[in-house]
Amino acid sequence: MMWLTWRQFRPQAITAAAVLGVVAVFLVVTAPHLVHVYNAAGFNACHASCGQIAKNFLVAVGGPYMAMFRAAIVAMYLAPALIGIFFGAPLIARELETGTHRLAWNQSVSRTRWTAIKLGFVGLCAVATAGLLSLMIGWWASPIDTAMNFGQPEPGAGFPRISPLVFATRGVAPLGYATFAFALGVTVGVLIRKTLAAMAITIALFAAVQFVVPNFVRPHLIPPVQATSPLNAYDANELMISMPGNRMTVVGNFNQPGVWLLSNETITPTGQLFTGPAGPACQGNSSPNACSDWVNSLHLRQLVRYQPASRFWPLQFIETGIYLLLAAGLGFVCVWSVRRRRA
Repeated sequence: MMWLTWRQFRPQAITAAAVLGVVAVFLVVTAPHLVHVYNAAGFNACHASCGQIAKNFLVAVGGPYMAMFRAAIVAMYLAPALIGIFFGAPLIARELETGTHRLAWNQSVSRTRWTAIKLGFVGLCAVATAGLLSLMIGWWASPIDTAMNFGQPEPGAGFPRISPLVFATRGVAPLGYATFAFALGVTVGVLIRKTLAAMAITIALFAAVQFVVPNFVRPHLIPPVQATSPLNAYDANELMISMPGNRMTVVGNFNQPGVWLLSNETITPTGQLFTGPAGPACQGNSSPNACSDWVNSLHLRQLVRYQPASRFWPLQFIETGIYLLLAAGLGFVCVWSVRRRRA
């Protein structure tokens, strides 16, 4: 049974191994120069207040390496989805669609064992593929990740490791995503019994889950840190007046490297969200300093909620555990469905 499963899975396994080999060669060839620039920037001698060194390094590595960094992020997002589509969806759906399951189910191997072997063997290959890819990319990108945790040369140029964009591509999270995507693909295939339809539904469902979790679940897995401080209008990131009603938006400056900023609000001394209206000093031909003086006279406060960099690994393990539990539930549904299906 194991040999037959390997023969059926061999094309996907060879393709995955070839892709991993190409990626490994590319990363090994380009990594030495990245490490050299990292050391030359002075990170080895810096242990605190390395923001300027980080900015210099991110500028020095230039466009090509930053483009590769972003391409690696895209690859890590695609890997679990592709595993669900090409490893999971066809695994049993193809057997049901072509009718070859009847031969397997009339042999001495039980349906439960037949399903378990397929899920276990191919599932381990799926997790290994995602794990190796994550390990290689994480190793190659570690200098850039370190620099981005200290600061960025310009807004939007980089993101700390705990930020939603990078979080899903580092640590153990990709293993959880790959396991869930694989189990989702297999279960959808068992229920739909059409390979192409199962592949399409798998990618749609997986994309939906990957949107919901980082936006609505992950921020609350651990209660965020909440900090309040006096607002300094002269150091504000944004001061905008909109019509009608002279509504005013003031966003204070928050410069704590390496954190995942969830919200940044300006509140009144009574704790209400400040929305204006703008005073006369902020209208007409008044000077910017006059407007800032008026805003400061209101004694506004800046309220921020964020996840600190130290929570990267706790969030990784919690979220990975959630995806593994979801995968286990889908695996149970898959086995139950196969046992009840008529030959």
